Amino acid sequence: MLYVIVCAAAPAPGVGELVAAALDEGWEVCVLATPAAVAFLDAAALQAQTGWPVFSEYRRPGEAKRQPPADAVVVAPATYNTVNKWAAGIVDNYALGSFSEATGLGVPVVVLASVGDALAGNRVFRRSLEELREAGVRVLRGDEGGGEEFPWGTALAALRDTRGS
Repeated sequence: MLYVIVCAAAPAPGVGELVAAALDEGWEVCVLATPAAVAFLDAAALQAQTGWPVFSEYRRPGEAKRQPPADAVVVAPATYNTVNKWAAGIVDNYALGSFSEATGLGVPVVVLASVGDALAGNRVFRRSLEELREAGVRVLRGDEGGGEEFPWGTALAALRDTRGS
């Protein structure tokens, strides 16, 4: 099971491209979204594509787990806010909790950041990326959606490299 975790960044509406490529590679895919990313997505189309609803909220106490555990995680597009929270250990939404747990369990995780140059140059962000690398996360950077195509395929290629396949 591949969790594709989406944050509220300009490339987010195109996540179906990543999902399609992962499905073509034989992955079963489940999309999780930060609360802010939900408005960027066509949840019905993603559910039709994957067979799973888009998850963005925690399950209720006593409710059964909704999806199998992740074998790998791709966080794309990842925002400045999410990367910094993740590196600081802040888990204030379901998506953050899911990839924080994956990191702690040693599940392969690839993050494809979508952050403009000004924020990417911030030392807090650079330290956060280094923290994630030290935790075993494969960190990549895409553009911020300024007209160029978002490099969805690089996340899957990095995942293949991470898994040694």
